[in-house]
Amino acid sequence: MITEQFKAFLEENMDFDKKVQVFNELGDLLYAWLGLNHPALNVKLIKADKLKGNDYNPNKVAPPEMKLLKLSIKKDGLTMPVVAWKDPKGKKYSHVVVDGFHRTVIAQKDKETYASLNGYIPVSQLDKDMEDRITSTVRHNMARGTHQVELSAKLVTTLKKHNWSNARIAMELGMDADEVLRLKQTTGLAEAFADKEFSKAWE
Repeated sequence: MITEQFKAFLEENMDFDKKVQVFNELGDLLYAWLGLNHPALNVKLIKADKLKGNDYNPNKVAPPEMKLLKLSIKKDGLTMPVVAWKDPKGKKYSHVVVDGFHRTVIAQKDKETYASLNGYIPVSQLDKDMEDRITSTVRHNMARGTHQVELSAKLVTTLKKHNWSNARIAMELGMDADEVLRLKQTTGLAEAFADKEFSKAWE
């Protein structure tokens, strides 16, 4: 199926940055051609120093787990892309991490990992607005069972400040009424919910 002409093109002598450009452009073409709307099917290579962490990520990894993650990457390679949002106004940084901050840190700071990736990080791009990126981060963390309740409560406070209803918060974060009620009772949430009486009937 692949033409000899195309094979010959790939065999041309290119520096690695040129190979990355071809890889990313072909990825876009194949993603559009395939027609399946899942970001994991369109992984791009982004320079490691162009990614930065977000300022709301509630996921923390203890030193032993971080050490294990680094070992896993060294033994098995990076098996999952980092999920990131492309910032159209970004200057120093072009992408903001939605999920995979610790993989990003290792790929940026561990010399062996950095060298093995030629200074790039595989990224699955998620194009969403700020509030939806927050809920995406929460969902990724909760799915792994690593989400911390007190930090989850801070995110709910942020969403309330963006005028999200209790019902929308519950729906987007996969919670039920009782879970949101417990978050309300967590330190720092009372003020966020003070605008109206909380009830299981929702808004």
